[in-house]
Amino acid sequence: MRVLLAEDDRDLGPTIARALRDQSFAVDLASDGIDAAHLGETEAYDVAVVDLGLPGKDGVSVIAEWRKAGRSLPVLVLTAREAWPDKVAGFKAGADDYLVKPFRLEELVMRLRALVRRSAGHAQTRLECGRLAFDSQVGQFELDGLPLRLTAFEWRVLSQLMLRKEAVIERLDLLERVYEGDADVDSNSLEVIIGRLRRKIGSEMIETVRGRGYRLTCGG
Repeated sequence: MRVLLAEDDRDLGPTIARALRDQSFAVDLASDGIDAAHLGETEAYDVAVVDLGLPGKDGVSVIAEWRKAGRSLPVLVLTAREAWPDKVAGFKAGADDYLVKPFRLEELVMRLRALVRRSAGHAQTRLECGRLAFDSQVGQFELDGLPLRLTAFEWRVLSQLMLRKEAVIERLDLLERVYEGDADVDSNSLEVIIGRLRRKIGSEMIETVRGRGYRLTCGG
C-alpha cells in the first residue's frame, strides 16, 4: 500500500514515515501543500494523510482540489486543530477521517488500514481467498491458518492482490502502488516478487494475465 504523507513538521514527518514503512507501507513525504496537491493529482496512492496547517497551500484547499479533480483516494486529516469548525471544514472539503495530534502511531496505522479496506469495498476486517487469509486490522496474512512471513515488498504486492481478489490488476498499477516515488525500480523487480509469493502461497493462486497484469484466484 502506498501512502502520501503531507506533513511540514521536520521531526514528525520523517518519524511518521518511518513508522509506516516499518508496517510495510510505501510512503511519499510532502512538506508543503503545493507538492502534496501535485502528487495527489498525478500519482497513484491508496490513502493520504494530510496536515491542515501546510505551508504554501493549506490542507483543506489541497483536499478540496483533489475532490474537484475527481480524485477519490481516501484522506485522513492529521492535525493539532481540534476545534469543531476545523473538523467541519476538513470533512466538507472531502476528508474521510480526522485524527488530532498528539496521537498514537498504532492508531494511525489501524485507521489507514481501515480506510484502504473500505475504499476497496470490504466491510469485514478479515478477508479470505482459498487457503489464504488476511487480517486487515493488524496487517497479518495467514496460509492454512498459520502466519505467513513476508518481506515489505511481498506484503505490498499481496495486499493489493488480496484487496482486489479475482480481479486483474494491471502491472503498472501494481508498480505504482508498491514503490515509493523516488525509488529506482528494476524492470524485472515485480516479476521477482511475484515469483517469491508463488513459492510461498502456491503458484496456482497468482495468475498471469498476458499483456495486462496479475490476478489472485481463490479457487472453487
